[in-house]
Amino acid sequence: MHKLFSTVRLSTTTVLRRTASSFPFLRSASHHHRPSILLPTRSRSLASMASFQDRSALSDDALTSFGNFDLVQRIQLEYTDVAVSKWRSRVSGLTLVHLDYEAPLINGYFVVATEIFNDSGCPHTLEHLAFMGSEKYPYKGIIDHLANRGFSDGTNAWTDNDHTGKQLVLSSPLSSLLLPRSLYRFNSWRTGVHHINAKGEDAGVVYSEMQGRENTSGDLMALRSQRILYPPGSAYRSETGGLMEALRVLTVEQSKFSVDLLTLTYICFAVRQYHSTYYVPHNLSLIVTGKLSSGTRSLLSVLQEKVEPNIIAHGQNQGPRPKGWKRPFMETTSTNRERIKAVTREAVEFPEKDESQGELLITYNGPPPTAFLERKALDILSIYLTSSPVAPLNKEYVEIESPLCSYIYFSEDARATMVDLPVYVGSVPAEYLDTFDARLSASFRRIVTEGTDIARMSMVINRDERQLRSKLESAKGDTFSGTIITDFLYGATDGSDLRGALDEIKYYNILRAWNSSQWTDLLKRYFVDQPYTVVIGRPSANLAEKLETIEKARLAAQVEKLRPEGLAKAEQELEAAKAEHELPIPKEILTSFPVPDVKSISWIPVESVQELGKGRSVTSRLSLRSDLEKHIENDGEPLSMFVQYDHVKSDFVGIHAFFSLANVPNELRPYLSTYAAAFFSLPVKLEIGTVLGHEEVVNQLDDLTVSYEAGLGLSDQFTEFVRISFKVEVPHYESAVTWLRDLVWGAIFDKERLLVSAAKLAQSLPELKRDGNNVLSSVCAETLFDKSSTALAGTILSQAEFVPKLIKDLQECPEQVIAAFEKLRECLTDPSGIRISITGNVLGLKKPRSTWSEKFTFLAQESTLAPVKLTCETLSELGRNPIRRAVVVSLPTIESSFVNHTTKGIQGFNHPEFPALRVALEVLNATEKVGPRCWPRLRRIHDYRQGSWANYLLPVPSKFGLHSNTHFLTFYTQSSNSMEAFKEANNVVSGLVDGSIELGETTLDAAKSSIVYSVTKNVATAGRAAINSFTNQALKGLSQNLNLQLLEQYQAVTKDDVLASLEKYILPIFSPSTSTVVVVTAPSKVDQIAEGLTGYGFDVEKQTLEGEGDEDGSFESSSTSEGGLEDSR
Repeated sequence: MHKLFSTVRLSTTTVLRRTASSFPFLRSASHHHRPSILLPTRSRSLASMASFQDRSALSDDALTSFGNFDLVQRIQLEYTDVAVSKWRSRVSGLTLVHLDYEAPLINGYFVVATEIFNDSGCPHTLEHLAFMGSEKYPYKGIIDHLANRGFSDGTNAWTDNDHTGKQLVLSSPLSSLLLPRSLYRFNSWRTGVHHINAKGEDAGVVYSEMQGRENTSGDLMALRSQRILYPPGSAYRSETGGLMEALRVLTVEQSKFSVDLLTLTYICFAVRQYHSTYYVPHNLSLIVTGKLSSGTRSLLSVLQEKVEPNIIAHGQNQGPRPKGWKRPFMETTSTNRERIKAVTREAVEFPEKDESQGELLITYNGPPPTAFLERKALDILSIYLTSSPVAPLNKEYVEIESPLCSYIYFSEDARATMVDLPVYVGSVPAEYLDTFDARLSASFRRIVTEGTDIARMSMVINRDERQLRSKLESAKGDTFSGTIITDFLYGATDGSDLRGALDEIKYYNILRAWNSSQWTDLLKRYFVDQPYTVVIGRPSANLAEKLETIEKARLAAQVEKLRPEGLAKAEQELEAAKAEHELPIPKEILTSFPVPDVKSISWIPVESVQELGKGRSVTSRLSLRSDLEKHIENDGEPLSMFVQYDHVKSDFVGIHAFFSLANVPNELRPYLSTYAAAFFSLPVKLEIGTVLGHEEVVNQLDDLTVSYEAGLGLSDQFTEFVRISFKVEVPHYESAVTWLRDLVWGAIFDKERLLVSAAKLAQSLPELKRDGNNVLSSVCAETLFDKSSTALAGTILSQAEFVPKLIKDLQECPEQVIAAFEKLRECLTDPSGIRISITGNVLGLKKPRSTWSEKFTFLAQESTLAPVKLTCETLSELGRNPIRRAVVVSLPTIESSFVNHTTKGIQGFNHPEFPALRVALEVLNATEKVGPRCWPRLRRIHDYRQGSWANYLLPVPSKFGLHSNTHFLTFYTQSSNSMEAFKEANNVVSGLVDGSIELGETTLDAAKSSIVYSVTKNVATAGRAAINSFTNQALKGLSQNLNLQLLEQYQAVTKDDVLASLEKYILPIFSPSTSTVVVVTAPSKVDQIAEGLTGYGFDVEKQTLEGEGDEDGSFESSSTSEGGLEDSR
């Protein structure tokens, strides 16, 4: 099949749906991560479109038909500059939806409705197999390579309960989706789905992914809930990712030596049948967001001239509704579902040593998916109930000294006949698990009786609308893409439901007129009067041991059954499969897709003015003054404080205050996490003397703002700041500045409120300590930083030790704790360490400068601006000079290993060797086939052997990182076989340096293009562009256009520059004499990894993170350091 487009943007990783309970703070109505496709604006004049751009003088607005494609629906949204058009081919049934609006980047997806009636994992399997080449381009990794060449950093896809989505690969053939070559190759199955390796272990990409998540609390609870909610015959009951037991069927029927060919043939046939049923053009929607050079016509041209002929050639021109076709979910047995008839409670155990806390998933039946007003009302009601410290349910369950949970989150899952309304409850003390749902029901009944606070409800509606409008400024495509996908799955085929699905502003206006009884009627109808299902997630230490015992026994039986001959045969077949997948992609194919010109990118303009404050040196100014500079100078006298104004086109303005932590005593740094957590929920004494209680503070802030935030640092580069941010509409600028003053200088450190904030932190810590990455970050910080590091003081393990002590001190000697917070504030508010950033519509502000002089008269005295404290200044001696130390931590709650190798890197933001090192890192971090036989060696360790599912949540399973402000380089890997990953990475880098592995020019081109995408994405919205301007100038002390300057330098990097950088900076990661390593792993792997690192030359210390019965989560040293051997690279 011919290529679809000529340029591309994708990200690297294949992502499976994750339940919302796994990510309580990132939940949305759908439970998966939906990546986007990004393409620089002026690279839209695609080569394959060029011949069609002048074929008609009709504008897009007048176009109703184009070739085989007919207009189904066209909508011009009144509240934003987005035009939506939906098209369908009368020949193939292929659907196109284009969201047309101005943006620097283009996003896009292919979406297929995938209905499966068992746990075989066919949708997930096909998600992976579609990336292994196509009929015309039969090369594994071809999509990644083309993506990287076209301003991208790889590929991505996701599998949900009702659909599979793939990023729109603008340079790849559509046949990789409709006609993947992998369906006809057993080797694709062996590597991409499931196989047994030479040790008798089950592996393969799909299998390993599911192995990492099948026994997690979120997945166990979600699957049990599905089994309760949906009857037999419904596809919604299924685990679309595939259960391990079902995936093993692919090769479990073993003959004497290896796979029974008839069995494998049968399974391959079954999946091919599934593919031929669902991966068809009349069940596929192409969604593109952003503006193309010739509008929607450009897309239609390519589909008509390049895609449709190939669909017809393969006999898939059956029209929108072929004979016998049943629309998935809407016309199948999945619609046979009754409402919940009685309260149902079931418990599932999940493996966890700490049995003190569990989780709940409570599900209610909702309205039909097309009841848009009612669905929006339920969304608003959930925000009212749980969105802030003053929300009714939060006040009762979370904002108390002994929290009953750490969060209550209302979600929504669209389904064919009715939506589901799941409620997720996290970190519930074990003694309340069995009665929590009854208590929650009583709370609902009480709220119905008492009525709703209609004034607060009005505030919630207004704020939600402001947040929608704010999101539309920065992410129009992401705002609407989920709605477009849901309409494709469940909306009317004539497009008549689409306008109603998109018209949110209409529903805000209707809901503002609702009275209290209407809101309580809604709550009563869905959460009081009708029954529900409850799945209790109960932690079990015994289950963790039981699962390990069962798995060891199963593997032993499998090895015994295969015998040495069978294991040897399995290894031979696996090696043959790997050899096939490592065949080089012909250079002429890659170079036939040209790398776009960097100069074609359209950047968001940012006007910037910086005033350092009275008595401080001012940088030289251009003689030609900008409109922004004139606007600032016309508004009163210069300020005594540092303020930078960055104007971009926007309806909003952001106020960001950075308070230096350079002068904070080390013993006060642990208090900063509680300070940030409590910042917006403390009583406040206003300048006029009035004291506001914490509820009034929260209510007024919610009524005023789009958002507000208190945090520590700005990315990992600038950790020594407290950052306070507000986003408001332009008319509320002065009020936001006033609130900044009152919250920082007028906050009252009330004992009770501090206790509540500390208790909430303590409640969340056990769940956070289950995560391998959290523990890895903590141990790395302890290894590399000293006591002056705020990053170290704020880690999970540091806080797990400090917070219980803080709670005890607040109860026994509150005056001392309050005095500590007062001292902390005194250090933070030193004028020499304050930097203010104003972003957004600065030209729309009446008093951008004088507002500060009026509100901050107490800062009028001149002072010297202190330099920014860099993270590298807080490194320990070992952090400054990494050598030999290795720490291996046992964590009972994980199965994979999380590893960080660290060596000394470059320091400074304008280091002359930075461009070459950045390109070198991108070469190493490329997803697939950066060279003929390069990085796939490392990737296959994860893909083909014992890789973890979470590898695919990362850009690559192993990743090199550059920390220009922390003075070191890292090599991060997450794998079940981390030592093999480390050794293979060493072989790859050494091979590149000594020339035994070739670094091709196409690889270099792809790496540079990926960097272009990263830079572009960093400034792709007005908000990001403005903050980037502040970061470059105010924090880094460099040019506003630093990123653009670096782009030119990246393009000038040569192959020799990259190789020199690899040798000088990357190879030391693999030498114990110049590196350190931290490993967090399962208890069963500790000894093996420790022995491997010792043999490699590291001095190893083994530690155990105590979980059960250990309140402070402290470490226990389980052995003395083991001496390393000689340095071996």
